[in-house]
Amino acid sequence: MQFNKPLRQGVLQKRYKRFLADIGFNQGEITTVHCPNTGAMTGCAEPGFKAWCSVSDNPKRKYSLTWELAQNGKGDMIVVNTQHANRMAGELLQTDLVPELSQWQELKPEQRYGKEKSRIDWWGIDKNSRECFVEVKSVTLADGNYGYFPDAVSQRAHKHLNELMQVVKQGHRAIQLYMIMHEGIDNVTPASHIDPKYAELCKKAVSEGVEFYAVKCTVSPQEIKLERPVPVTL
Repeated sequence: MQFNKPLRQGVLQKRYKRFLADIGFNQGEITTVHCPNTGAMTGCAEPGFKAWCSVSDNPKRKYSLTWELAQNGKGDMIVVNTQHANRMAGELLQTDLVPELSQWQELKPEQRYGKEKSRIDWWGIDKNSRECFVEVKSVTLADGNYGYFPDAVSQRAHKHLNELMQVVKQGHRAIQLYMIMHEGIDNVTPASHIDPKYAELCKKAVSEGVEFYAVKCTVSPQEIKLERPVPVTL
C-alpha cells in the first residue's frame, strides 16, 4: 500500500491517553496528533523517535494529523497505525507469497461470525471450497529479532482464539495471521512473559487445527510492502 499524500516528518515528544501523541515539527512546533494504536506500544513510542504523520482535510476532525510510522534508535521502521495490518493482509491474500493463503474463490473483509458475533478480519472460500476465517494481528513488540504478541494482556485476543477453535470444530479453516509491522523482527512467538494465557491458548489452538502464519513487511514513508513469510514459534 502507498500513502496517498506525503507524510509529515517530526520527532515524537510523548504518547499519552492511548489515542494522543505530541510530535515536534519544524521551527519547534509541537502538535497533538491522533494515535491509532490502543496497545502498550512498548519500544515503539520512545521520546526522540522519528515520527511520520498523515494529514486529513476533514474539517470536522479535532486532530488533523494521524501518527502513521515511527523509527527507533536502531533505524528500524515501525507501523504505528494498526489498521494497516488488515490492509496488508488483504494484499497478501491476493498473492502467492504464502501458497496456503492463495487462490481464493471468494474473499471478503470484516464479516460477522461466531456465537459472540465477532467481526473476522477476512472471510473466504479457498481453492478447495472450504470456508475460511482469517484473524489478523499487528506485531510490533520486538526483543532482538524476535517479535511478540500481544504487548499487553488481551482478553480480546483470547476471545478471538477461542472463536477460531470453534470454527475448526464446525469443519472450517481457521487462521491466525500475524503481520510483522516492525522491520527488526524476523520471528514471531506468543508473549508468554506478558500474557501467559494467550500463549497457552495458542498451543491449544494448534492442537485443534488452527493454522498460524506470519508475514513481514518493509516500511518507508512512501509505502508499506509485503516482504516474506517468517517463522511462528509456539
